[in-house]
Amino acid sequence: MNRIKKLLEARVKALEELKKIQETASTEERAYSDEEQKRFAELEKQINDIDATIAAEERAANISIVDAVKTESQPSQEILEERAFEAYVMGRSSELRAGEQNITMSNNGAIIPVTIANRIIKKVTDICPVFRGAIHYNVKGTLKIPVWGKANSTHDIAVGYQTEFTEITADSGKFTSVDLSGYLAGALVLIGKSVENNGSFSVVNFIVNQMAEEIAIFLEKELLTGAGSNAAQGAVHTTNGITAASATAVTSDELITLQAQIKQAYQANACWTMNTATFTAIKKLKDSDGKYLLQNDLSEGFPYRLLGKPVYISDNMPAMAAGAKAILYGDYSGLSVNMRENISIEVLREKYATQHAIGVNAWFEFDSKVTDSQKLAVLTMKAG
Repeated sequence: MNRIKKLLEARVKALEELKKIQETASTEERAYSDEEQKRFAELEKQINDIDATIAAEERAANISIVDAVKTESQPSQEILEERAFEAYVMGRSSELRAGEQNITMSNNGAIIPVTIANRIIKKVTDICPVFRGAIHYNVKGTLKIPVWGKANSTHDIAVGYQTEFTEITADSGKFTSVDLSGYLAGALVLIGKSVENNGSFSVVNFIVNQMAEEIAIFLEKELLTGAGSNAAQGAVHTTNGITAASATAVTSDELITLQAQIKQAYQANACWTMNTATFTAIKKLKDSDGKYLLQNDLSEGFPYRLLGKPVYISDNMPAMAAGAKAILYGDYSGLSVNMRENISIEVLREKYATQHAIGVNAWFEFDSKVTDSQKLAVLTMKAG
């Protein structure tokens, strides 16, 4: 109990500091500074960690030896499904005990339990920033997302000073919609049957990691640069942005102008996305004081920040060339993704038997479109 008391005291202290940050920004009627945002996130994580620890301590105090034995003798559904999945891939299904036969057979092969597919989705989210930051939907059929805008170039809701007993001139904007349908995509991984003799090889982890990596690379490309014609639309197709004065180089002023295209309200989670070659060129830029624009930041996974915001490098972004959309800046939540059909997996043992291999096939159906161009801005290189 003394440990829980100390945790509660630490929680109160962290909460008081968090509220002080909130009250200071509210009193001064301003957005959080970068330092305040960082400290707010640290305090929020600290409070959540304390809550989780207290809950775990309380659960541990109530678990008896009988409960522990019962848990061990009755594995969770997820563990049962993972055992069945690995046993089927390795050709050891006959070794499974009653209740562990969790593989469904279809005309094309074995359909893998959802728990395995969910691990792949989680892994994709971890390694694909644009997928993680986008707004997600799981809707069958066509999803219509309402978008508010002006009725035409002049008509919109107008707010202004009025005089008593004088009619207000009526005006209005209108709702349009962005439609998200679904495009089928798939991936195939082959595993040599020789892994059956390698006891240290984790089949489940290999499939999860390999599938996730391949799917993440594909999704990142489509969510960043997808053309949108009979395919998903990428974030670089936002209507917000600027054009560089050169076809092969950018200036510090152009980067500052691009960043300013995003309103203050959407700057908190904004980041830069660019090709490796573009990053290398920008790394050489300096401000008027001779300081490099790119600054080291060891607190982040990739240790660079540009004009105060993190930088993501992707080979899926175009390099600087005439007419290329070379630099993306903003909040990825301006992009919406509809996973109309989540990842489903099948194991094909017979099809690749002549290659002494096993096929693992993944299918999913998705679409993406920019639904809020205010959150995303792109720098397009000058046309040749």
